[in-house]
Amino acid sequence: MAAAATPGVAEQTPGAAPQRAVPFDLSQAPNIEGFNPLPKVKDETFKEKFARKTKENPFVPIGCLGTAGALIYGLRAFHQGKTRQSQLLMRGRIFAQGFTVVAIIVGVFATALKPKQ
Repeated sequence: MAAAATPGVAEQTPGAAPQRAVPFDLSQAPNIEGFNPLPKVKDETFKEKFARKTKENPFVPIGCLGTAGALIYGLRAFHQGKTRQSQLLMRGRIFAQGFTVVAIIVGVFATALKPKQ
């Protein structure tokens, strides 16, 4: 009875040396079907990135400034012995921090839902 050829296994002639896999060529990018790499975008400076991110979600820097302002003003009031005002400002700081976190989460979801160009 003749043995059937196994699918996926290449037949070799008895005298031929087995074919060796070609090693990965690191000098060229691999060719992946369906993948078209985008051209490299220009590196932006910190100032340009900050301006772009602020335009995308302006509530995050507003929340950060509110948090920092309440903290500094609250610490100043605490140092001056105004405990009631200091407590109110620390509660305001917590509110501003919560506002900032919510703004970040909303910004992440808005970015994820935005169609890619």
